[in-house]
Amino acid sequence: MSWIETPEPVSIRCDSTPAVEMIIEARPRRIDSFSVGRVLPAATRRLVGPFIFFDHFGPDQLAPGQAMDVRPHPHINLATVTYLFEGEVTHRDSLGSYQVIRPGAINWMTAGRGIVHSERTPPQLRTTGSRLHGIQLWVALPKEHEETKPDFHHHPAETLPQRQEAEVRLRVLAGSAYGATSPVPTFSPLFLVDASLPAGSVLPVPPEHRERSAYVIEGAVVCGAERIEAQRMIVFAPGATPLLRAGPASRLVLLGGAPIDGPRHIWWNFVSSSKERIEQAKRDWTEGRFQKVPGDEKEFIPLPE
Repeated sequence: MSWIETPEPVSIRCDSTPAVEMIIEARPRRIDSFSVGRVLPAATRRLVGPFIFFDHFGPDQLAPGQAMDVRPHPHINLATVTYLFEGEVTHRDSLGSYQVIRPGAINWMTAGRGIVHSERTPPQLRTTGSRLHGIQLWVALPKEHEETKPDFHHHPAETLPQRQEAEVRLRVLAGSAYGATSPVPTFSPLFLVDASLPAGSVLPVPPEHRERSAYVIEGAVVCGAERIEAQRMIVFAPGATPLLRAGPASRLVLLGGAPIDGPRHIWWNFVSSSKERIEQAKRDWTEGRFQKVPGDEKEFIPLPE
């Protein structure tokens, strides 16, 4: 998904529950026919572990003729992660990758020194209409891997490990948590987990990662004195041992990892430890030096003014 500048998400410092450092409220906006809530980066929290960008899109009902059409756009020095709860999205990139993303699968695209991709509703769903609901995250790469070669990995739903924590059903999408490790290749210690909590159930937050958060997709959870509704992210204090209790049946995404090795700059779709590298990427996109996307060569998103 392409970054478009938007007002900063609202974050609230929490003093009543020491395990909760802050709560970040998604900032809503519209992209064409679908709704998006931007969570990261926020004014008071730029990253959680290596995760520097978090968008929650939908749930939306796209009518016949409506579609997601994110035209080809570039990335550098990061990896993108796309995960769907409902619907389908066609991914194409400048490596020649073509993949229809379906619910439960993970699309991990490493931009490294530079890649271009597009995300569109498949042709058959443009005719019938479709539901669309999912998340997209960007992962800042360690400095030693920022200029790695671009790569793309798709992992179908059935290849990702599932676990049961008491009543809670867990799927480990990337990294390691709850005694399971995803097959998705990563560049630094992290975790990304899809958790389904029945009403009243309790889930401990995995302790092994320094920076941790949970985003409420639907429902609501309680942590100490804090009740966190849907479309809000809880950031946990380092070293805390928080428990999450579902009010109604709820769905969460838990994420985090080791802190990244130094500050990162973000401008449009470019993330890097170097401002000069971002300036070079701007020139390269404007002057047509990025590779085109096979099968989607006619359109592109111009560099913002």
